[in-house]
Amino acid sequence: MKNSLIALALAAALPFTASAAENLSYNYAEADYAKTDVDGIKADGWGVKGSYGFLPNFHAFGEYSRQEVDHTNIKVDQWKVGAGYNVEIAPSTDFVARVAYQKFDRKHGLDFNGYSAEAGIRTAFGAHAEVYGLVGYEDYSKKHGVDIDSQWYGRLGGQVKLNQNWGLNGELKMNRHGDKEYTVGPRFSW
Repeated sequence: MKNSLIALALAAALPFTASAAENLSYNYAEADYAKTDVDGIKADGWGVKGSYGFLPNFHAFGEYSRQEVDHTNIKVDQWKVGAGYNVEIAPSTDFVARVAYQKFDRKHGLDFNGYSAEAGIRTAFGAHAEVYGLVGYEDYSKKHGVDIDSQWYGRLGGQVKLNQNWGLNGELKMNRHGDKEYTVGPRFSW
């Protein structure tokens, strides 16, 4: 009971805390190498990500990737746009919650629209490193009798900061079926 009351008090205090934690920026642009492995089907390509912080605790973000399935001419575009809420829960740690509209588009094939919601923690280790972990749920609309399974997933990532503005970011997104998406690339933060 005591733990429940403490958790409730902390949750109630979240809206009144400061914005982003020390050494975390929600203003960045990133270019990535992207690789996907779904049911043994592999694809790779490139992607871009960006985020812009507005108001003390909110940020808008977007992502786009284009990958080609190995040994085929099939290209797949994926993109998402959304908004997030971030709040400092420790001097170098933020709680982050995000929602997004997203699209999965196989060129010359079916495309799907959907949404995602995720929440987790983002922590800086001094001025030169950060890690993040989020749990999310995504769902796509059924189209032409074909359905992409809605699913829970986890995202783990980290950044090595080369200086105040430049860093190298890597991320792994994985669901319970073992499907994986990797990205790695330079990030410019301001």
